[in-house]
Amino acid sequence: MANIVFSEASGVNDSIFGKNQAPVRMLIEKRGEQFEQMSVVKKLFAMEKSSHFAEKFTSLTAMDGFQVVGENGAYPTDGMEEGYSKLLEAVEWKDSFSISRKMVEDSETIDLRRRPGAFVTAYYRTREKFGAALLGGAIQGNASVKFGGGSFGLKTSDGKNLFAADHPAKVKGAAQCNLFSDAFSDDALGMLEVKMQNIRGDNNEILDVAPDTIVIPNIHALKKAVFAAIGAEKDPSTANNGFNYQFGRWNVVVWSYLNQYITAGTAPWLLLDSRYNQDYGTLIWLDRVALEVSSKIDDNTDANVWRGRARFTAGFHDWRGIACAGVAGATPLS
Repeated sequence: MANIVFSEASGVNDSIFGKNQAPVRMLIEKRGEQFEQMSVVKKLFAMEKSSHFAEKFTSLTAMDGFQVVGENGAYPTDGMEEGYSKLLEAVEWKDSFSISRKMVEDSETIDLRRRPGAFVTAYYRTREKFGAALLGGAIQGNASVKFGGGSFGLKTSDGKNLFAADHPAKVKGAAQCNLFSDAFSDDALGMLEVKMQNIRGDNNEILDVAPDTIVIPNIHALKKAVFAAIGAEKDPSTANNGFNYQFGRWNVVVWSYLNQYITAGTAPWLLLDSRYNQDYGTLIWLDRVALEVSSKIDDNTDANVWRGRARFTAGFHDWRGIACAGVAGATPLS
């Protein structure tokens, strides 16, 4: 569980609210543990901790490699240079709830449990919806997205949208595509996997991209198609039930929060290389300050006010770890 830091104002435990401090804290911690276990953003984003107001993410291009030289030949000079870079700055998020004196005096236990539960649910739901809003905005081809009163950029380090047909190379090589039009099918899955495996780096070098995760919104027809393609050892489309090479090779993430951030009536699907994402930072989540919860007595209302504060952000760096298909007007896979 991500740490939740608690603090209490002096005199709170000695007041009428004192006996509620520990139970409320326990409810917040327990609810936090449940959401951490169910979190999808942790499965999709590379989670990074930060000790600075902003973090720069960059990469180095590959070296050209060894060359043949004659006897006692001179060493050729090789080198590498900095690739595209991205700066992410953590933003501040706040919320609060209160427990009235009357609520405690009348022993309204249902509300005493419900409010702290709803508070921490709101915090973790915000994180999930924020991640889904970023990814959904990228699927729609937007350069930025508004969420929670702020505006967040959706471009990668090369200045292009996360999903684009023309990602440029920093040093040499043709522009590359990770945005395709094909609806999900067994053939489309195989073709998109090959497209990602053939992606090249900023110096036109072959990489080791190996997608292992299918990410989809919670759409019945799309779920049915995905599990029909990967869920059986034998291929039901063949007369003799030949071997299905897609069986047992994929993790599937069905993300209900994504539904509200994609265009209605569409069924986009994503392939993600989780290892490449962790190593090179495709989808990056930056936690600067974990959730801090404080408790105090409001001088004006006599209520016990609980406040929560955190600093985090998310964004996109190296596009090569993910690809999107099922988008009308995009590049066909074949």
